[in-house]
Amino acid sequence: MVMDVNLCVCRYFVLDPDVGQLQYFVSEQGRSQKPRGSLPLIGASVTASDEVPHMFIVSSANGELFKLRAVDATEQQLWMTQLQACTRRHSDSSAKGSSGRTRSFSLLPHLPPSSSPASQRHLPHHGPQSNIVTITHHKSPAAARRAKNQYPERILEVKEVMNQAEGQQKSLVESIESLPTRGSLSCLDQDLLLLKATSAATLSCLGECLNILQQSAGHNHGPPSGESNTDTLQMPVCFSMLDEPHAKETHTQDGVEVISPEEEVMDSDDNTEEDLGVLDDQRSVILHLLSQLKLGMDLTRVVLPTFILEKRSLLEMYANFMAHPDLFLSISAGSTPEERMVRFVEYYMTAFHEGRKGVIAKKPYNPVLGETFHCSWEVPQDRVHPLRTETNPRTNQEATGVGSDSYRVRFVAEQVSHHPPVSGFYCECADRGMCVNTHIWTKSKFMGMSVGVSMVGEGVLYLRDHGEEYVFTFPSAYARSILTVPWVELGGKVTISCAKTGYSANVTFHTKPFYGGKLHRVSAEVKQNSSGTVVCKAQGEWNGTLEFIYSSGETKVIDTNKLPIIRKMIRPVKKQGRTESRRLWQHVTAALKEGNVDLATEHKRVLEEDQRSDERQRAANNMPWKPKYFNKEGDGWVYRNPLWKTHRRKEDEC
Repeated sequence: MVMDVNLCVCRYFVLDPDVGQLQYFVSEQGRSQKPRGSLPLIGASVTASDEVPHMFIVSSANGELFKLRAVDATEQQLWMTQLQACTRRHSDSSAKGSSGRTRSFSLLPHLPPSSSPASQRHLPHHGPQSNIVTITHHKSPAAARRAKNQYPERILEVKEVMNQAEGQQKSLVESIESLPTRGSLSCLDQDLLLLKATSAATLSCLGECLNILQQSAGHNHGPPSGESNTDTLQMPVCFSMLDEPHAKETHTQDGVEVISPEEEVMDSDDNTEEDLGVLDDQRSVILHLLSQLKLGMDLTRVVLPTFILEKRSLLEMYANFMAHPDLFLSISAGSTPEERMVRFVEYYMTAFHEGRKGVIAKKPYNPVLGETFHCSWEVPQDRVHPLRTETNPRTNQEATGVGSDSYRVRFVAEQVSHHPPVSGFYCECADRGMCVNTHIWTKSKFMGMSVGVSMVGEGVLYLRDHGEEYVFTFPSAYARSILTVPWVELGGKVTISCAKTGYSANVTFHTKPFYGGKLHRVSAEVKQNSSGTVVCKAQGEWNGTLEFIYSSGETKVIDTNKLPIIRKMIRPVKKQGRTESRRLWQHVTAALKEGNVDLATEHKRVLEEDQRSDERQRAANNMPWKPKYFNKEGDGWVYRNPLWKTHRRKEDEC
């Protein structure tokens, strides 16, 4: 139906040459919201019209028409030129004639040619066309020309092909979603969902590549054209009011709760992750989720299906990185600054393999705000002084021999922030005069056929007897092949440095190349900063065999699969506090162990509802959250009663 131009409803237009669309809004003030409508320019035609002065018609390939009128012939020609150029860039075939319903809009009211666009935006309505509202453009044709000229010719050609592909992919998605939910050919058909997800992921990856090309050419104009600001689902987490006996009253030290060793027993849980369950039945859920994601999207607030969860909290996963506390304590046994740095690198490179439960990539529970995890290790004293060249003949059987001649290593972790999700953990051995304070912000994002998790933050190792502090960072983790059998790899460069001694180390976790290459490779180099002398090199696999070569010519090989594991000591669930990880998540964990995903999802939902209620109550009472064990200091979080503070306090008393 053709609408008379004098009865038209006018809108605020935006010509977006990047996505190849002519969009419109109710008014200029409403352009920050979602467009009220748009006209795709792929296959469109732009022609002049003699229906009224300075009118032209944009006919889309789907049969929809926009009749637009400019203030004068110059403005008309400017708009037509830019629309035709944009149409050519986004079309893979000649413009198609179309017919169907039409809409008539006026670009500008009748004004003298000398009037500027800025002065044309808020004019009163008068004359026979009093119900025609002014419409201006968000991106002027002149600005569009300047943006076009900034792109190198070949990058522009790539961008044109990308825009064509994006339009075709959008049509594909719309065709799939228009199918019925039931029948022989359904929009929920697994093959169609796979096609939908993979096509979106492929375009996202190509868009990221295009962005890299633009950056390398010195023409970075923001995110790839296929990427947009997308609303994400919130993934609230909480602590649950479980109706169980309260834990025994705990001891305090300088106002900080300390778990008594007498309450702890050796951990007997074995939560090795074997597979993803009935993958075929759950594949459509994953595919549907992937089809809604955009490249680079933050997954922090995206609700993930319960069946991909590990049976442990992220806080406990951090504790499992301490599965070789004997190597950790051996750092302080180094007789020279060089040896202490080398031992720290040896410990660091062997710490990650036990943090993963099995080869399948699964996601640990997101800790709720205020959630805590406590444990400790008893380390026989005779295992803390290994020689550099010693080869330990024992395999990775659990170490025994706990007794009075043992060091106690204490660990506490707490979720100190919910948005952003930040965890703090502290590990201490008072007898050896050493401790580690760490805060980590986990930032996860969608990367096409994989998910990346950046561990933003740092840790500080403090050696009391030497007055040394070692500052270190963390690698990123990636879940690969998320459509088939997902697996984990680490990637990125890590730095370890000690300002007092002048020694530093660079550790690189290598991701597997697209073609060839080995999995889980890691390499490291330790050097003395002032002289630049390399004192140690290492290479191998972080979950396999590592070879260390020292400046003296000595070598040592460590097989992480044969290192003895010292099981942690932990309080039974019945004795744990209400917000401790295992007690908090016990019902979810039990349901997952039984393979009852629906029940696990329901228990998880209860936790989420409790968290929302607690957040609302704090907001109503204007009571900000205050962590129990950690204080905010600058950009980081520090344990309230760390070893270095007690050491300095005792020195002051003396």
